Amino acid sequence: MRQLMLLRHAHAESGQPGQADIDRPLSATGRDEAATAGDWLREHALQPSRVLCSPAVRARQTLDALGALDCCDVREEAAIYEATPGTLIELVDAHRDASRLLLVGHNPGLEQLVALLHSGSSGQYRGMPPAGVAVLEFEDGATPEPGSARLSRFWWP
Repeated sequence: MRQLMLLRHAHAESGQPGQADIDRPLSATGRDEAATAGDWLREHALQPSRVLCSPAVRARQTLDALGALDCCDVREEAAIYEATPGTLIELVDAHRDASRLLLVGHNPGLEQLVALLHSGSSGQYRGMPPAGVAVLEFEDGATPEPGSARLSRFWWP
C-alpha cells in the first residue's frame, strides 16, 4: 500500500504592501500549528520516504517547523505553488516510487486533490484547514486518478 500525505501550510501572515504572495511568512500561530502537525505525524509513525515542498516561504517554514521527520529526501518543487489538482496528480504520479510521499502546499489545490482522489470529484469541496493533514492510500502499482485512493486519516490542529 502506497501513501500520499498532503499537508497544507499553516497560518501565514497577511501580505504587506508590495510583498509578493510567495514571500508571505508563517504567523506565530502558524509556527505552533506546524509544530503540532509534526508531533501528530511522529505520534502516528507517518514518516515520509520523500517530501516535496512548495517554494513559498510559508510552505518551507511549515516544513521546517514540523521538526525532525527522519526523511533525507526533501525536495523543493515549484509546480506545487498555485497548482491545480491535475498538476498535483501528475507530480504524485512522477514520484510513485516513493512509498510514503508528503506534499507540502496550498489550497485550493490540495483540498481539491483530496476530494478528487478519494471521491472522484473535486467540486466545490472546502475542507483542508491550515496545517491540516490528509493521508490517502493507493494499492501498490495503482495510478493516481479520480476515485483511486482511500482517505485513511484526516487531521487538523
